[in-house]
Amino acid sequence: MVYISFRAKIDAVFVFLIVVSIVVVGAVTLFPVLIEENMATHERLTLSIVGLLSIGLICWTAFFIEYRFGADHLFIKGGPFRSRIPYTSITKISYTNNIFTGYRVLSARHALQIYYRKAMLGSIKISPNDEGAFVSELKKRCPHLQT
Repeated sequence: MVYISFRAKIDAVFVFLIVVSIVVVGAVTLFPVLIEENMATHERLTLSIVGLLSIGLICWTAFFIEYRFGADHLFIKGGPFRSRIPYTSITKISYTNNIFTGYRVLSARHALQIYYRKAMLGSIKISPNDEGAFVSELKKRCPHLQT
């Protein structure tokens, strides 16, 4: 079966927020390893591992986002976070700029909000790189969709 897949749109504000997050995590976990002279080896190793794993998780979650249309569901993947939404449960799609609240797997300020039954927070916010094509494909698979 051929899947139709969309990558996430990434904007400059989002990249700035991620870079700031990485700098803060690096400063808190990796900077002490470099400047503290009396730190034990196991402490250096622990802080280094925690810092690198945290930075890796931030990058994986932020820059490896995919929205994939399956045979009977929309599959949303962002790092370790995944959602499988059956087309029959999707009720509505709308544009939103409110990206700081709710369940979101996105990397841009301008997003789509998909409402579906059985959603933990009522909806999910996403930012496909080609919003028009994404909405068009979703309408094909969800003829009952409200816009």
